[in-house]
Amino acid sequence: MGLLTFCMNVTLDGCVDHQEGIADDETHAFYTRLMDEAGAMLWGRVTYELMEAYWPLVARREVEAPPALQDWADKLETKPKYVVSATRTDFPWTNSHHLAGDLRAGVERLKAATPGGVLLGSGQLAAALDRLDLIDEYRFLIHPRIVGRGPTLFESGLPRTRRLALISARSMSNGAVAMHYRREPPC
Repeated sequence: MGLLTFCMNVTLDGCVDHQEGIADDETHAFYTRLMDEAGAMLWGRVTYELMEAYWPLVARREVEAPPALQDWADKLETKPKYVVSATRTDFPWTNSHHLAGDLRAGVERLKAATPGGVLLGSGQLAAALDRLDLIDEYRFLIHPRIVGRGPTLFESGLPRTRRLALISARSMSNGAVAMHYRREPPC
């Protein structure tokens, strides 16, 4: 069974607005490596729609992009993408699939069918999956920014504290820090 890894950009004050992080070649290369290691992507509808509005255009060379972004787009185009949505069922982007029905059962099936693991990249969906005890690992790219507004990590709350074991921490030249944690069993 593959691991479910929640991966997100976050500022020092917990903001997860995608426009507030550092979007440079090093950051995109970091996420491309994570995606390469995973067997599939998992998003909520809002994240999927944000991604589908731009990245397929880059993959088709309809939008000019630097090499690091082009590499991300090319690999994302072929990566299996699963989307949780109660309001949309049609996902035409290449290799996109609707994850419908019971959330716990659907994600457990996806993890079981994806030995390479699943990379989760949606904040609201992560909170729902964390409440179901389905997230195995957390990979946060902490950006050296204090925003003071916007959506925050787990702003809808969790039923209890999550204990995490540090797997690795790596500083990037842009000042961001890549943190990798594995969930510890509850006390």
